[in-house]
Amino acid sequence: MGCGMGKSKLQLKKSIRAALLIQRWYRQYVARLEMRRRCTWNIFQSIEYAGEQDQIKLYNFFGFLMDHFTPASSERNLISHIFRENEICRDTEWERYFCYKDIEVPDSYTGPHLTFPMTFCGVSKLVEAFKHKQLHARYVLQLLGETWRLLRILPNINQVSACHTKEITICGDLHGHLEDLLLIFYKNGLPSSEKPYVFNGDFVDRGKNSLEILLILFGFLLVYPNDVHLNRGNHEDHIVNLRYGFTKEVLGKYRMHGKKILKLLQKIFSWLPLATVIDHKVLIVHGGISDTTDLNTIARVDRHKYVSVLRPPKPTHHAVNGSKTQMMNNRNREAGGLVEGRRRVCSLTYHSSNGLAHQIVDMLWSDPMPQNGCSPNEVRGGGCYWGPDVSEEVLGKHNLQLLIRSHECKQEGYEFCHNRRVLTIFSASNYYEVGSNRGAYIRMGPDLVPHFIQYQASRTSREFTLRQSIGWTERSALRALKEQLFVHKSDLISAFHEFDPNNTGLISLSHWASVTEKVLNLGLPWRVLRPQLVSSTRYGMVDYHQWIRELSITEPKLEISDNSILETMYKNHSNLETIFRIIDTDHSGLISFEEFRQTWKLLSSHLKTEISDKAIADLAQSIDFNKDGSIDINEFMEAFRLVDLSAHS
Repeated sequence: MGCGMGKSKLQLKKSIRAALLIQRWYRQYVARLEMRRRCTWNIFQSIEYAGEQDQIKLYNFFGFLMDHFTPASSERNLISHIFRENEICRDTEWERYFCYKDIEVPDSYTGPHLTFPMTFCGVSKLVEAFKHKQLHARYVLQLLGETWRLLRILPNINQVSACHTKEITICGDLHGHLEDLLLIFYKNGLPSSEKPYVFNGDFVDRGKNSLEILLILFGFLLVYPNDVHLNRGNHEDHIVNLRYGFTKEVLGKYRMHGKKILKLLQKIFSWLPLATVIDHKVLIVHGGISDTTDLNTIARVDRHKYVSVLRPPKPTHHAVNGSKTQMMNNRNREAGGLVEGRRRVCSLTYHSSNGLAHQIVDMLWSDPMPQNGCSPNEVRGGGCYWGPDVSEEVLGKHNLQLLIRSHECKQEGYEFCHNRRVLTIFSASNYYEVGSNRGAYIRMGPDLVPHFIQYQASRTSREFTLRQSIGWTERSALRALKEQLFVHKSDLISAFHEFDPNNTGLISLSHWASVTEKVLNLGLPWRVLRPQLVSSTRYGMVDYHQWIRELSITEPKLEISDNSILETMYKNHSNLETIFRIIDTDHSGLISFEEFRQTWKLLSSHLKTEISDKAIADLAQSIDFNKDGSIDINEFMEAFRLVDLSAHS
């Protein structure tokens, strides 16, 4: 009997020990997965913000040309038309642009036929049709015209009331992900007088169905103007659209009327409200706030004058009157270390001499930070970073209890910060890659307590295990990072030589990590990433020539006298495409050899580097496949897209 009891206790101890070992192993396993997930996230976000920063630097350069070069200068003439679009036209002139009556709908058209005024049934048919078909240009222009007329009578800050009979649904960034919007409607119901919605900006760019999202939201806005509320985001800006895909999308879908549609959307974007307030207690704004945010001032601004906040209108005494004049260079500098390691550029807000303009930039571009204070957002290049003390001050000043904002992708689709006084909501799932993040939306009743609904729009990502999901997104992030390393290979090798005076081709791992960060300025944990990026080392040394070759990136083989122009192009791929689309004033998708040369000269001025006319001519000749003296922009950019060989092996 006693012997049996002893064996049972021994067996119990072994079982407990085994359970503890399994628990310890599992915790370590989950911790390793979490570390990989965070590294992957840092890669995606760092590359995204570096692109935004490059964009801001390019438009700062354009602004410099407009302000300091003579009107007759060739550089200024190339870009002046995109800033002329910021000039205010009379409403009668815009009515002319909305003319659609001369556009006939052919009998062969099988898409939805819209009637106005819009009805719930009409918009519902539009939602269903967009799963397979495209709306005719006549109806697009008619819908945009009606939307513009409605937006003009809306206030800068919408006031919404939650009542006991219905909840308000709040959605964050959609970025052209139509499947996410359709999933939200499937799970939550279509907008109606009983199902009010707030959509918090960034409807367009990056995804492939931005225009369809806009037309659906505008349709519901026309049917339920008191129950559907649209805030402007930083991507509702025609200058931003040149870089991130919306301009290209519209011109590709509507070759004949695309230019007119884009022109009208510029005007519509400028009339979108800047914020929404629920029951005088919850502020909803796309980006955030700053230590100068004054909602009373924002409520009085002529928002339609800010066609692009990247190039705000020149300040007048009337426009600035009543706004705070404290500028970003007087802000609390104690938060200077929040983005240590990441590359920086002077923020748009920092250089603004118009107090009202920088308040609008802050609302569309800013991000929260854990430290107190307020400092320029030098990672994005626009807006600011604001701390919990600023949240308390601004919310307290306006008697608000919660700030809901979007603008940042979150892995779970939402995230609280600042003692739960600030809430980020992001509705585009799989934003960076399939499985990279969930989307989410908020339901809020009269108690003003947010309830979250999360989802994945991709069936593939829903079927992944945690390990499979992290592995998939990690591989995608590493491919993107390898491209960044490859296009900087000359700079990297040159920097490696400084630590290899005897030309052995070897450097230490610590030098490899420090040099890579110095060249790319992405603020990444390179030593942690080393096993995924460096396949082999010799006695703790990296053969950097072999490492560059092992990146497995291929590029087109062309007979060009100066190969440095290729590397310049790869480094500045997005900037080059942006300039191409600016110079392509008729939106034909084609540019002449002379326009091609002017593009490169403008880019070389921006980069402060010399590119010879011969190198430009060689490149133009090599890509003119049909020898007609013009270059197709899309074909050119696609031909010079880097390919990761490891992804195809």
